[in-house]
Amino acid sequence: MKNQINLFTMGFTKKSAKNFFETLKKAGVKRVIDTRLNNVSQLSGFAKRSDLEYFLKTIDDIDYVHILDLAPTKDILDEYKKQKGDWSIYEQKFLKLIADRQIEKKLSPDLADGACLLCSEAKPHHCHRRLVAEYLNNKWGNVSICHL
Repeated sequence: MKNQINLFTMGFTKKSAKNFFETLKKAGVKRVIDTRLNNVSQLSGFAKRSDLEYFLKTIDDIDYVHILDLAPTKDILDEYKKQKGDWSIYEQKFLKLIADRQIEKKLSPDLADGACLLCSEAKPHHCHRRLVAEYLNNKWGNVSICHL
């Protein structure tokens, strides 16, 4: 196993396309791992799945992969977002979900190294991408996490 896995995370909201793609390029990201449950919404703008995949490849030869097992379920997401749920409850439910899914076996360290976990939240504090990154570090023990 590699000594260290460099894993980035980033949300696309409150970022211009220019800022988003330049940030990925500057960080040296090799692939974007989309962790969103819904990545085809018109609200996603430039980060809509088919557009994003094209832009990443064309602008900086960055690979794109969507791993649905890294996303929350609709029930967990709706309870938190639509019903203004408590973050600690969301966090608890999501961590149980990814543990049950054994995401550390569905995502290889090689795929994670140099990758950026993508979601919509502007900041990582109340975001499932941070939970995914921290969970993987707890399982693998050698993940350096950088929130872009």
